[in-house]
Amino acid sequence: MIVSALLTSVGINSGLCVLFFTLYSILRKQPGNSYVYIPRHTHVEKEIERSTHFLQRLIPTPTWVRTAWKLSEEELLSTSGLDAVVFIRIITFSLKIFLFTGALGLFVLLPIHASGTQVATFVVADIPSVTLDLFTITNVNSGSKWLWAHCVSVYLVTGFVCFLLYHEYDYICSKRVAYFYSSKPRPRQFTILVRGIPVRPGSSISKSVDSFFMKYYPSTYLSHAVIHRTDSRWHRVEVRSAFVFFRSRYGAAIASQLQQSENPTEWVTEKAPDPDDVYWPFFQSSFLKRWLLKVVIILTYILVTILFLLPVLLVQGLTNLSQLEVFFPFLQDILSMKYVRQTVTGYLPNLILLLFLLLIPPVMEFLASIQGHFSQSTIQRSACSKFLWFMIWNIFFANVLSGSVFTQLSELLDLKNVPSKLAVSVPAQASFFIAYVVTSGWTSTSSDLFRIIQLIQSLLQKCCCCSSENNDDEYEAPYIRYHKEIPKILFFGLLGITYFFLAPLMLPFLLVYFSLAYIIFKNQFINVYSPKFETAGKFWPNVHNSMIFSLLLMHSIALGIFTLKKLQMGSTLMIPLPVMTLLFNEYCRKRFLPNFLAYSVENLIKRDSKDANDHEMPQFFDQLITAYKDPALSPDQLSNTDGLRFANHSDNLTDSLLLSI
Repeated sequence: MIVSALLTSVGINSGLCVLFFTLYSILRKQPGNSYVYIPRHTHVEKEIERSTHFLQRLIPTPTWVRTAWKLSEEELLSTSGLDAVVFIRIITFSLKIFLFTGALGLFVLLPIHASGTQVATFVVADIPSVTLDLFTITNVNSGSKWLWAHCVSVYLVTGFVCFLLYHEYDYICSKRVAYFYSSKPRPRQFTILVRGIPVRPGSSISKSVDSFFMKYYPSTYLSHAVIHRTDSRWHRVEVRSAFVFFRSRYGAAIASQLQQSENPTEWVTEKAPDPDDVYWPFFQSSFLKRWLLKVVIILTYILVTILFLLPVLLVQGLTNLSQLEVFFPFLQDILSMKYVRQTVTGYLPNLILLLFLLLIPPVMEFLASIQGHFSQSTIQRSACSKFLWFMIWNIFFANVLSGSVFTQLSELLDLKNVPSKLAVSVPAQASFFIAYVVTSGWTSTSSDLFRIIQLIQSLLQKCCCCSSENNDDEYEAPYIRYHKEIPKILFFGLLGITYFFLAPLMLPFLLVYFSLAYIIFKNQFINVYSPKFETAGKFWPNVHNSMIFSLLLMHSIALGIFTLKKLQMGSTLMIPLPVMTLLFNEYCRKRFLPNFLAYSVENLIKRDSKDANDHEMPQFFDQLITAYKDPALSPDQLSNTDGLRFANHSDNLTDSLLLSI
């Protein structure tokens, strides 16, 4: 891609960002739009609408930017929970990394690339027509001593990223403990979920649960609630699962961790989610059915990954117009036009890829939902991992390998040549990924601020309904889709770490994206997103693992680059880096990860002792017994009925999938 094509993409996306910001600043002040742009504060917004002058509503103002910037971490924690704090810290963590790598890449490495002559000689007057390869490591002459700057930079960035990872892991661990001590008692802390309950002839599930836990947990067992389901005729059925309540967090934690029976498929216990986090479908799934579902999910995931290669190949065809003209010679006249050529190569490929990619998060969420998880938060975390690795393979590796290396699969299968192949193909795709950051990063994030789909829905509702005002009691503020946003941030982090020494020109575009994301998402947490569940920061281990993978990928590419550039000592010096990184990761896994899986005995007993003197705890235990409202027990309520219908639909779909296998 030439510079002018990239500038075309940057210009189009910058214009869209400015348009979205301007429209948002105006529309958020218009009467009736509070349900679109300020759903968390609709009552307050109505007062603002009445007091704002008509002309002031038509002038875009940046006051919301200042408000979002000033939002403190403690304020965010009190209004949106620890998950929101961790999400914003993922963004600030990325900003810290790319401020450091940006200074290193732009002021040290980029001049070295431009001064090389391997591809061409840099001439200021010819910038619009030169290829972006001129600003990558490809242009550095083989054997050049300036390559040592890249070797040192890789070491510096690896150390800096590991330092930040350790600091963040430690900080979020401490925030989890502080959040645990400061928050009110939650039902999930005193509750476990029991599945595979054996029932003797003449007995019932309720009697079996009571008998078992009164026998083995006499001092901590409180009560239980058997889970029901409804059949197609709305008859309640016996599901062999129950929520079991305890008098202490410690008692619930012990019961959830131990194997209860010699037969591991009976009396299966696990931590229960909060009542509003429960995902009711699949409580009736048997052990065999859940195991088969995992096989179905793996096969479906592979199928979706393979099918997504089709738009990737289409996109790569648009970035390589010479190949496109060979297959479609009738397009030569159109593609010979300067601005058409720049738009097709600079903007259109990433727009097509972005549109196809919008379909993937719902698919990943569906696959996670039929995996047998019993909480929406666990489904989101599972979908987050699936979508992240889908992006790494289909957006990064598939685009990298769909060039010349894609036609040489026999060579690619030789694992010894992987670093060399990546060293050749990854720098060649730098311009494509810069344009991808601009389109999928800048414009997509700004469009989330504008909320065009929700705006259109609101306008249609006003036109179709007699009343122009929604009922505040019936309106529910949306929640952020972590499984969609976190993988995008981590993928951009992978691009930045991988390309900082290959193509430093990418770093300013990443910094703009993370700056936009920091302001926009803080604003959305203030005004739009309402927390639906709370994992207390359990998404962070995904972030840590992704960054470790990014470092290892960078090391592999650096090893291949220095080999190709005939800097043998540099290649040798790259070998210890992945070893040290893996050792660091293992240390963090042993030191911090257990704190994200469960709270320690020390934490649990301290909190139980503190609550022993709380006069509100008896009332809490009374409410705990009825906290988990089974939808099958109230089929006359519309919301619960919809949930049951979805549950039955999910089971039917699951059975169809199993039959197809």
